[in-house]
Amino acid sequence: MKAASPSLAVKFLPSLADFAFLMPIVFLLTRMDGIPTLLADCDTGWHIRTGEWILAHHMIPARDIFSFSKAGAPWFAWEWGSDVVLAGLNAAGGLKLVAVAAMALLATTFALLFQLVRRRANPVVAVAVTLLAAAGASIHFLARPHLFTMLFLLLFVAALEHVREGRERLWGVSYLAILPVATIVWTNLHGGFFIGLVVIGVYGVGEGLRVVLGPDAGRAKAAREAGKYFLSAAAGLAASLINPYFYHLHVHMAQYLRDPFNSQHIMEFLSPSFHGAQAYYFEAMMVLGAAAACWNLVRGRYTEGVLILVMAHASLLAVRNIPLFMIVAAPFVAAAMEEWLDRLPGCDVAGWLRRAAAGYQRVAANTAAIEALGRWHVVSALGLALVAAVVYAPHPPRRFRAEFDPKSFPSGALKVLRQDSSARIFAHDQWGDYLIWNLYPGHKVFVDGRTDFYGDDFEEHVLGVMNVKYDWEKTLDKFGVNTILLPPNAPLAGALKESSRWRVTYDDGIALVFRPAGARAQQTISAASLGGGTSRDREITKTMKRDPAITATQSKSKT
Repeated sequence: MKAASPSLAVKFLPSLADFAFLMPIVFLLTRMDGIPTLLADCDTGWHIRTGEWILAHHMIPARDIFSFSKAGAPWFAWEWGSDVVLAGLNAAGGLKLVAVAAMALLATTFALLFQLVRRRANPVVAVAVTLLAAAGASIHFLARPHLFTMLFLLLFVAALEHVREGRERLWGVSYLAILPVATIVWTNLHGGFFIGLVVIGVYGVGEGLRVVLGPDAGRAKAAREAGKYFLSAAAGLAASLINPYFYHLHVHMAQYLRDPFNSQHIMEFLSPSFHGAQAYYFEAMMVLGAAAACWNLVRGRYTEGVLILVMAHASLLAVRNIPLFMIVAAPFVAAAMEEWLDRLPGCDVAGWLRRAAAGYQRVAANTAAIEALGRWHVVSALGLALVAAVVYAPHPPRRFRAEFDPKSFPSGALKVLRQDSSARIFAHDQWGDYLIWNLYPGHKVFVDGRTDFYGDDFEEHVLGVMNVKYDWEKTLDKFGVNTILLPPNAPLAGALKESSRWRVTYDDGIALVFRPAGARAQQTISAASLGGGTSRDREITKTMKRDPAITATQSKSKT
């Protein structure tokens, strides 16, 4: 029997593109907490329930359907498209399929990023920078609508780079005409669509700077190019009005993003902390990005420099923007690194460094030759399929379980809460999300993760209750709260245990359920009485410096 030809065998071999595809999955399963990381934020739950409502009613909600505190109030379900996608995935395969689809979306995003970076640098630099970008972006590896923004932003940058390189059309249609159409889809998937418009505008600004600062010979062309970019951005802005809320969505978003409450209390809107292990990746890209921006600006390449600086500024304002900065900066950082490494052998530096640079160039050339051979990316497909098979196994390892972590969410308390259909439950926003996922429509919630819907005044009252502010009981009474669900370390939990008006009716070490002391007596369920649980002494009411920060940043951005 004749053996397969070497060219056919090569097509089955893994490539660096396969490595880039599997990179975020491997990082998720080894350096992070596995599949539960994708569901660490229970926003996924209310997004799915919203999508189910849309599919059931064949319309998009204009008023609240989840809370008893603001029932029927105007609500912008601005990620309705993503909600429908998530609901469809959940209906087809449960949270397991939601998690697998999120992994596939992340893998596709970084595989495409590698291809974009590869156009600007050799494969060795490209895969290293893509790895750095994936590691830095991993802080936002969550099965939520923002994953579509990561993908769309990458596609926009790739299209704009094609335009700059002179390849302005796809199948005969201008990229600058395609982008506004794509904005319609992006707008109805996630509120981050405006980032795409900003990026198009930055390309116009880059050409505008060439008009002002560039040589006379190229100013006319630069002016025409700048006009094209600005026209595309304006068309994209007009296209974004094609959504269920018309211009009201833009007004609502502008008000939400300008709200100072977000930058003071919501974790994803806070400036990044550089103390975590994952912050090192962001810090490395920030240093490289600053160097690349300066390198390009002094050489009259303004678009690269301005775009890096704009996205770096956004990432320093809010941690949620770090993945977007990592994606945008990667191709330009790689291009600058390529130039630096190419110049190094001819520089007046130590001989060992010149030899190392020359050796690198040989390795890079050989790697590029190997990567030029066509592949079928079978390894990527098999890798994702293998992970999916383990996720769907009857008893998968903990890192492969598609679930909201029972150590972080009050899964044990659900049975008690379901027993009382009249319960008006107070819980912080993340657990409110969890209650929507598990108890809706039988129970409505006091608050959940839709911070733009509740507004800062309402959220301030929630924080006041959680931190036992002087009028906390008045707030609960105002909304007829008769059940309180809290983690044991919440300051409010200690105050309730000291109050004569409330008593513990459930305690499993993860969650406490409080009911009014005058309610019909029922046996308190306690894991501590069975030898489990943790201390329940008066210590939990002691105010420590970390308490306000914990409760104040309990919320997360919900878009």
